[in-house]
Amino acid sequence: MMTTIKGKKMFIGGRWIEKLNTMDVCDPEDNSIITTVPKASKEDMLATIKMAEEGAGIAAKMPVHERISILNKAADYVEKYHELFANTIASEGSKTIKEARGEVSRCIETLRLSAEEARRINGETIPFDQMPGHENRIGYYYNFPIGIIAAITPFNDPLNLVAHKIGPAIASGNAIIVKPASLTPLSALLLAEAFDDAGLPEKVLSVITGSGSEIGDTLVTHPSIRMVSFTGGLETGESIAKKAGLKKLSMELGSNSPVIVLDDADVDDAVNGSVSGAFGAVGQNCLGVQRIFIHDDVYVRFTDKFIQQIEQYKVGRKKDEQTDMGPLISEQEAIRVEQWVQEAIDEGAELLTGGHRDGAFYEPTVLTNVTPTAKIAREEIFGPVVILFRICDLSDAIDQANSVNYGLQAGIFTKDIHQAFEAIGSLEVGGLLINDSSDYRIDGMPFGGVKGSGLGREGVKFSIQDMVEPKVVQFKL
Repeated sequence: MMTTIKGKKMFIGGRWIEKLNTMDVCDPEDNSIITTVPKASKEDMLATIKMAEEGAGIAAKMPVHERISILNKAADYVEKYHELFANTIASEGSKTIKEARGEVSRCIETLRLSAEEARRINGETIPFDQMPGHENRIGYYYNFPIGIIAAITPFNDPLNLVAHKIGPAIASGNAIIVKPASLTPLSALLLAEAFDDAGLPEKVLSVITGSGSEIGDTLVTHPSIRMVSFTGGLETGESIAKKAGLKKLSMELGSNSPVIVLDDADVDDAVNGSVSGAFGAVGQNCLGVQRIFIHDDVYVRFTDKFIQQIEQYKVGRKKDEQTDMGPLISEQEAIRVEQWVQEAIDEGAELLTGGHRDGAFYEPTVLTNVTPTAKIAREEIFGPVVILFRICDLSDAIDQANSVNYGLQAGIFTKDIHQAFEAIGSLEVGGLLINDSSDYRIDGMPFGGVKGSGLGREGVKFSIQDMVEPKVVQFKL
């Protein structure tokens, strides 16, 4: 039976818990209070971990068919209440209602993929007689769950990125504690409700709300936690890595994604892909297009079409079906973006369009003549700003694209297969999209980057590989 989230309970070890101390959850559009959620303490986190220690044993003993059933029932629940989930995302976060609906559909896909992959956690026989003197030995290995997984999730995909932690954890027989972003906890709590309704045993899943500064260190440093799965910023990821101790780490830490447009590209296709890739989800997207390297021969044509399309973008209320782009997650973030843009302009950059802020809203913005050393060219802007660069050839573009400390995904537009393969071999990224922008992902692909973009790979199958360990079994005959 569906219960309405009142915002005053968190999901701890399978039970809904209230706390006297609470935090406001606000709509960034007008900063109005949607509801409140509990503000957990260090003691709450320790109690949650204690329950998860029992939950890990329960989860490990769940037969695979039960894991599959629970994951599919949770997906059914999300599908049944699709619009409620979408409205929750659009209320607490930055996404338009259309973008939010897309995220809910992806969440359903992620959970169903997790159910499918649960039946494919296999082992192999081992030919021990490959060494002389071992002819009387036979055996195999199988994969067993590692125990308790700590998941720390961001505000920009408050439902599907939570599903990308919970789904593989349950599929592989682990317990999991989710600490959602303080700005967007409601979507994660709704997903916990889906698993509660699906019959997930108590103590296997917790979604604990609170300030990361108060409960985060307790979660990531506790010796009972065997893996930390974190999606967020590079600085926070580096801090977690230093504190976590001897445990597995999976980290997706953002990017400064490049797109290359060569002289033989379909310019209209490149413009369409780059506009949606740069300004979807208000640019608050780790895959978002931030730097576009355009060949001299098509630079003017691309730029004119790019600006023309951007200036038709409708910025407004998130739940208006006609809106293309809503506000950033907070006015503070919009001010930061505004400052970065102004800093680049002060250093000589040219503003081609946009550049105006109204509260948490910031216009789609395009810069050119940005110096390579400018903060906005080196770091992840995480806002609706894109930089255009002229290039003379592919080698020039590759050198500039690789010059930053990020390497998540990149895109290249070209009809030349040789140029495409040169980019494949030379770009320092975890994924390269040919004739597409950097902003592409399906939930079944390995997803992650190199350099400051993180460690490991997400994607259901690939997350599961990190959440299990092989155990060798050998018989001496």
